[in-house]
Amino acid sequence: MTRNVLILCTGNSARSVLAEASLNDLGRGRFRAFSAGSQPSGRVNPFALELLAARGHSIDRLRSKSWDEFAAPGAPVMDFIITVCGNAAGETCPSWPGHPATAHWGVEDPAAVQGSDDGKRAAFLTAYSILRRRIERLLALPLDTLNAPAIKAHLIEIGSVP
Repeated sequence: MTRNVLILCTGNSARSVLAEASLNDLGRGRFRAFSAGSQPSGRVNPFALELLAARGHSIDRLRSKSWDEFAAPGAPVMDFIITVCGNAAGETCPSWPGHPATAHWGVEDPAAVQGSDDGKRAAFLTAYSILRRRIERLLALPLDTLNAPAIKAHLIEIGSVP
């Protein structure tokens, strides 16, 4: 069974895209990840693309998009909705068909880092590493043996992993 995961952030340019690419690669066959934003920036941050490409992730199909695409008729039904930034966690989300489990996995915004390109790259690597560890914990869950409340509890707990 392939589970659909929607990873949300406000701009859908950095953290949510890092998580989408990572989960699609690590969870191949078990998970299908999508990312979106409440107020998409319209472009994926170049530092996110650079990091993902350097780590061997495909970046061809990554794009900044609105969460409205996933609330529209005919959109994939989501099993999980994960917010990765504080703004998206506090916003009123669209109504998601199927009542997916939701959790907040807050990560500092690497796109907000000022200074040198090396400093920005380091911030993106930190965000990527945190998200990857959380995704690995998600992949280790025995989802077929857990009920909905237990899955939600695990998802919330994973969000506290640094």
